[in-house]
Amino acid sequence: MSTTERRGLFITLEGPDGSGKSTQMRMLGERLRGEGRAVLESAEPGGTPIGMQVRRILLDPANQELCPTTELLLMFAARAQNVEQWILPALAAGKVVLSDRFTDSTLVYQGAGRGLGPDVVKQIDRIACHGLVPDLTICVDIDTESGLARAHARNLERPGRKESRLDEQAIEFHHKARAAYHRLAEAEPDRVKLVQGDAAPEVVAERVWQHVSSLLRSAAGA
Repeated sequence: MSTTERRGLFITLEGPDGSGKSTQMRMLGERLRGEGRAVLESAEPGGTPIGMQVRRILLDPANQELCPTTELLLMFAARAQNVEQWILPALAAGKVVLSDRFTDSTLVYQGAGRGLGPDVVKQIDRIACHGLVPDLTICVDIDTESGLARAHARNLERPGRKESRLDEQAIEFHHKARAAYHRLAEAEPDRVKLVQGDAAPEVVAERVWQHVSSLLRSAAGA
């Protein structure tokens, strides 16, 4: 299915580590379902069973020798499977697809953070994602130090889950990533919306909903 044939809506949630975007996606999914909408929720890297196997390699802190190019290709391997197996079929069925991260994360973390640059990311995206671009991207923003403190606290709460490799990168890596998110929002203001995440989850959720409800109204009038 080409992206021009899709009938559903594709909304991604992005943000620095510890921003609270995953909580916001869960709350948004609940609100949309409460309004009677069919929703598919996915998270990256992962999503599909095959993608979850790739996720374990990417996020395992034991894999510190993983080189940037390998990391980039693994991210897109998981994403390609997710797009083919879950996302495009859900959009064809008219569902609202919510994704916790998508290609914007790769532009930020591998393109900017790892220094691979945006061009190589976009080249692989064209192959892996068939030109699929979110209708709306909510970037939950938080200062780097506060976000990392949240992420580290979260990792301590689940010591049995080895998914902290990216959280444990040097703080300069995370500063680069946050700055790249801001550049994305400046470059694509119609699609990428910065939402401040330094408030109670319910307050942030209302900020998110302002943008989502606007998209829903536009889609209904199309």
